[in-house]
Amino acid sequence: MDAALIVLDGWGLGDGGRDAVAAAETPVFDCLAESGAYGTLEVAGRRVGLPDGQMGNSEVGHLNIGAGRVVHQEYTRISDSIADGSFRENDAINRAFDRARENDGRVHFLGLVSDGGVHSDQAHLHALIEMAADRDVEAVTHAITDGRDTSPTGGREYLATLEDVIADHGTGDVATVTGRYYAMDRDQNWERTKRAYDAIVNREADWTAESAVDAVEKSYDRDVSDEFVEPTLVTGEAHSNSESERRSREQGRPALEDGDSVVWFNFRSDRARQLTRMLADIRPADWSDTFETSPPDVEVVMMTQYDKTFDLPVAYPPNQPAQVLGEVLADAGKTQLRIAESEKYAHVTYFLNGGREVEFDGEIREIVESPDVPTYDLQPEMSAPEVTDTAIDVIESDDPDVLVLNYANPDMVGHTGDYDAAIAAVEAVDEQLGRLVETLENAGAHVLITADHGNADDMGTEDDPHTAHTYNDVPLIYLAPRARSQRDLGNANGETVRGGTDGGRTVREGGTLADVAPTILETIDLAQPPEMTGESLLE
Repeated sequence: MDAALIVLDGWGLGDGGRDAVAAAETPVFDCLAESGAYGTLEVAGRRVGLPDGQMGNSEVGHLNIGAGRVVHQEYTRISDSIADGSFRENDAINRAFDRARENDGRVHFLGLVSDGGVHSDQAHLHALIEMAADRDVEAVTHAITDGRDTSPTGGREYLATLEDVIADHGTGDVATVTGRYYAMDRDQNWERTKRAYDAIVNREADWTAESAVDAVEKSYDRDVSDEFVEPTLVTGEAHSNSESERRSREQGRPALEDGDSVVWFNFRSDRARQLTRMLADIRPADWSDTFETSPPDVEVVMMTQYDKTFDLPVAYPPNQPAQVLGEVLADAGKTQLRIAESEKYAHVTYFLNGGREVEFDGEIREIVESPDVPTYDLQPEMSAPEVTDTAIDVIESDDPDVLVLNYANPDMVGHTGDYDAAIAAVEAVDEQLGRLVETLENAGAHVLITADHGNADDMGTEDDPHTAHTYNDVPLIYLAPRARSQRDLGNANGETVRGGTDGGRTVREGGTLADVAPTILETIDLAQPPEMTGESLLE
């Protein structure tokens, strides 16, 4: 075997506090960091194509890893267009506004209302509301609350800010409030998506509130945080600046009508797909009859391309990098194993391949189902043992040239805010890392171990848990090919030394995720294509 890349998703390098990565017993990782060549990577802000000060995420991380260059993200493209004024000239958005005006209808803004920067930015919604007011278009907002990439109760502040923006511009009234657990499911839990759909389209929900802020405050009173806010109809007088909106509610009119437009403002694709399918009546083959829907005749605009098979207008079409890692390996006739559990499967395939729905020649794809539990703190080991089992089986049976594997636990369990569970998640990954590295070293592979971003390295406090990603750097370990007997896994002295040497190589300073693919190519003696502007991390 030539080389392997192991991504420890959410494994950052904290700087104190309740750091589940530092608190966990990780004898394997510690040994590898001491005996291999060790360094750190910067994985946030402009270093990965995001705005300054913005934390990284799994999508961005895997795009940069696969591309071998800094990929300027849709987030940055949209924000820059708002700043320079070109946002107002966007064809797809203006088309949605024109349709609503011509049909005496409304434009509905839909997306995650927070400044988390992983799936959306509330500033983009505010720009849409301002644009609607200037164009004299009646607008409605369907707010999705976060609590996963932001504080669990940050929704109160975000929605209060939104209500101020609406009051300033006289349009954009919030019609529904729904937690991302329902509105942004990506694991085919259609019953969750249907509840969000029913609130938006049919104005059917178990809860009502006087205002958007009232919706989350009532949820907090039920001990339900932002992520899990049940679909709520905003019905009170305090909600609306618009006489037509108040009248429509009194008449029991549905939120969506024929001739209306919907503009999604999420820029990340994966968690917008299911609700988009329902709103645009794009039915997957496995759609249960239980969830039959009949949406009105509306135009749905995607802020970015959520799925290339969706025949819907896209405000910001994809800017897909060419000559990504998988393509270079395929052109060289190399076989490559991509493996992750379902929560991260898209990241080691779609995102690693430059945001393209393409399977390169020689790709072997293995998906292991994530546990069927409400939240992953209930099973912090997730499917890491099965991911390792599958990887070892395929390595020993098919002998692929290159492996890319993702362990999801530190990220997915870190998002729950449960400190003890996050420690258990990190320890579970460490155990599996030992099994996998032993197999890889016996196969004679160059091994790179890193992370796409931090998460479990900052769990906040007991009273105020931190559930979002972090801005911290991540580790990078290089292991030169050697036999298992030459490395005493699990026997570390506790001293991780930056700049350690393995196979005569050291890890240089100042690296980013854009440098990972060039490093892999160098270790297996493949030329780096000119499109890749990253540089090998090894000296």
